[in-house]
Amino acid sequence: MLKIGVLGTGHLGKIHLRLLKEIEAFELVGFYDLNKEVSEKVSEEIGIPFFENLDDLIDACDAIDIVTPTLSHYDCAVKALKKSKHVFIEKPITSTVEEAKDLIGLAEEARVQVQVGHVERFNPAFTAAQPYCDQPMFIECHRLAQFNPRGTDVSVVLDLMIHDIDIILSLVKSNIKKISASGVAVVSDTPDITNTRIEFDNGCVANLTASRISLKNMRKTRVFQRDAYISIDFLEKEAEIVRLSNVVGEPDPLAVTIDLGKDKGSKQIYFEKPSVEPNNAIKDELTAFAHAINTNTVPPVSIHDGYNALDVAHKIIEKLKMTNESIVI
Repeated sequence: MLKIGVLGTGHLGKIHLRLLKEIEAFELVGFYDLNKEVSEKVSEEIGIPFFENLDDLIDACDAIDIVTPTLSHYDCAVKALKKSKHVFIEKPITSTVEEAKDLIGLAEEARVQVQVGHVERFNPAFTAAQPYCDQPMFIECHRLAQFNPRGTDVSVVLDLMIHDIDIILSLVKSNIKKISASGVAVVSDTPDITNTRIEFDNGCVANLTASRISLKNMRKTRVFQRDAYISIDFLEKEAEIVRLSNVVGEPDPLAVTIDLGKDKGSKQIYFEKPSVEPNNAIKDELTAFAHAINTNTVPPVSIHDGYNALDVAHKIIEKLKMTNESIVI
């Protein structure tokens, strides 16, 4: 069994502690949190010992799960990687792109596995729809959340949009050609609603909208490609596929047929709802982390994936700054 320790016991950290206790591949050694009073309370609540010294916990483990505030991700990961420990690190991987790049070098030098917690990759609606996403040419994402003071210390790009940035980068196998963005700060000092357009070298265009001042929650992605439309509802855990195919012989009486006009023949529309199996996405990503370590394979959300998502997010933030600075009131 892999000995693992958790850094951070906030809302998400406590979820990780409970789930790690259930995963057979791990032996949960303990956790560390700066707040001793909180540590004592969590230790009693979950039944896991806490360490008063961070280095002692790292030394006692094979792997470290970092669920601390983003500002401390880098320092925690550096300590673990310099002791050749495998690392799971919540998204965003670090505060800055430069820090993420440093971690890549340290991970390669230590020859360990690093996985980044972009949990939407394990959303059952996405995993059900992903095989149908062959060559996307237009992607539209809406990630809307009701206002919550927690998280408003950072831009909505790092708070919410980064989820969809990672999903898009996993689907589109092409370099980015151009990024455009606009946003408005409504209740905080940084943009609370943002729209971004990402253009890729292969012609694909992705349009992303993220808001944390919505009246309702929404997490939907729509993918358009040749002869197909894929709808993914990350919130409701549903996926729908609409496909077109040429009519050969007699039309299918159960399918909708459309006439494309003279000399273009006809196509039939097929509607499909792939089976979406209920799961615990966080438990699945932690299990995948253990598998990557035990098989010495690249994790499903690698350190490079985390770096790429953060890099694009910061480019969007820079575009937002330029847009806002150009507005004359």
